[in-house]
Amino acid sequence: MNTHHPHRPGHCPGKPAQPDGANRASDAAESGASAHDAYMSGRTIEPLALPGNESAADMIDHVYAGSGFNARRLADAAQTFRRMIEDNATIAITVSGAMTPIGMSGVFNALIERGFVDFFISTGANLYHDLHRPFDMPVVQGSPDVDDNDLNEKDVVRIYDIFIAGEDTLLATDRIIVDVASRFDTATPFSTARLHHALGREVLRLAPHPEKSFVAQAAKFDVPVYTSSPGDSSIGMNLIVPHLFGRPVNLNPILDVIETAAIVRDADHNGVIEIGGGSPKNFYMQTQPTLHQILYDTTKGGHDYFIQLSVDAPHWGGLSGATAAESKSWGKVKDAHKNNVVVYSCASITFPMIAQYVLTRCKPRQPRRLFTRIEEMVDVLRRNAKANETLKGVYPDLFR
Repeated sequence: MNTHHPHRPGHCPGKPAQPDGANRASDAAESGASAHDAYMSGRTIEPLALPGNESAADMIDHVYAGSGFNARRLADAAQTFRRMIEDNATIAITVSGAMTPIGMSGVFNALIERGFVDFFISTGANLYHDLHRPFDMPVVQGSPDVDDNDLNEKDVVRIYDIFIAGEDTLLATDRIIVDVASRFDTATPFSTARLHHALGREVLRLAPHPEKSFVAQAAKFDVPVYTSSPGDSSIGMNLIVPHLFGRPVNLNPILDVIETAAIVRDADHNGVIEIGGGSPKNFYMQTQPTLHQILYDTTKGGHDYFIQLSVDAPHWGGLSGATAAESKSWGKVKDAHKNNVVVYSCASITFPMIAQYVLTRCKPRQPRRLFTRIEEMVDVLRRNAKANETLKGVYPDLFR
C-alpha cells in the first residue's frame, strides 16, 4: 500500500451497481446452476417513474439505471465514478473536443475543489480557450447557420455554435501566454504540467475572475495538467515567439511520459474518465504499457477503472473508438469487462450529469496535490528501473 499521501477515502451512500445477467450466467455456469435463470435474474425493467426523482442523482439511480441502452450506460458510468472515489483511486480526466469553449471549466473546477480529480491530460486547445473567461474575453453563443466568410471579415471565429472574438479574445490571450513564457525559466527542460502550473499561477495573480479557469484552479490545488501534443494548439504556437528571439523553450514531452507513468505507478488504484478520445485518451492509457512493456515493471497490471464518453464506434479501427476490452489485450486495463463503461453519447450532455452525480452522492476527499510530489514519484520510478534486473538484461549497456 502507498503511504506517501495523506488521503482519506470518500464515502458515497448507496449500494454499488450489481453485476448484469450475462455476468451472473457466467458465474452460474461455473457453479452448475441454471444459466437460463441466471440470465433472467437482472433488474426488472418497469415503466420509468419521474415523480420523486427530480434531482440529477435520483434520475440516474432510479430512472436511467432501471432503463436500457445509453441511459443505463450513463448510470453505469456515474456509479463507476462513485466506486473510484469509494476505492480512493487516483483519478485522471482526459479532455478532447471543444469542452472549455462550451463552459466545461466550471464542472472541472467543482471536481477539483471536492478532490474528485487528481490530474488532467487535455488537448492544448482546451487549455488555451480556458484562459479567455478569467480575463473577461468574449466567448458567446452563436449559430452554425451563418456565413463563415462574413464571420472572417468581422473578426469572429466559430466552433460550431460558439463565437469567439479575434482581436478581443484570441490575440489578447496570445499576449498573456507570451508574457508568461518570457518570464518563465525556460533554461531547464520542463514538462507541460510545469508550464500549465505557471500559467495557472499567473491567472490566479492577474485575472479579475480566476475562478472561471480550471487551469488556475488546478494550480491552486496542485493538480497537474498535461497535454499530450503541446505543439498542436495556440499555446504551442505562441511559444515560438520567445524561441525565435533567443529564449529557447525547453519543453520536453518525454518528461510528460515519465511523470504520468510515475503518478500511475505510485497509486494504489487508478481510474480515468475519458471525455472523447484522441491523443489525451491514449496518453493516459499508455502509462500501463510504459511500465510493464518498456520498463518491465509489473507492479500495476492495468488501470482499475475506465469510463469513456464518446460518439466514436469501435468498428472503424480508430483509437477514439477503441473499447476497454480491446485495451485489455494491450495490458492497459486490469479487466476486459469489470469497472469499464463506454457511454455512446455527446459528452456535453453526459459529463455534467455524471459529475453532478458524484458531487451529490459523495463526500469531499482531501486533495492529493500530486504536483508537489512529481519529483518524488519520478525518483521512485527511476530507482526501481535502475534496480530492475530484467531491464538490465535487455539493455546492459545502459547499466554500465
